[in-house]
Amino acid sequence: MHRSRTMMIDLPVPVPSPCIGICHLGSDGLCEGCLRSGDEIARWIVMGDAERRHLMDVELPRREAERA
Repeated sequence: MHRSRTMMIDLPVPVPSPCIGICHLGSDGLCEGCLRSGDEIARWIVMGDAERRHLMDVELPRREAERA
């Protein structure tokens, strides 16, 4: 009897965009919906995961706290 071996590979999960569909830059230069700058929005597609995670885990929460 031949048993097939299944190899499990953990593929990296891409960091999802923080866009919530409210796309308007405010007077402070940040998107009213996701709090990213125009440059961050434009560069999202070419950002590496480390930069995206930093933005999501550090910068955006900081910006949200500053607005509260």
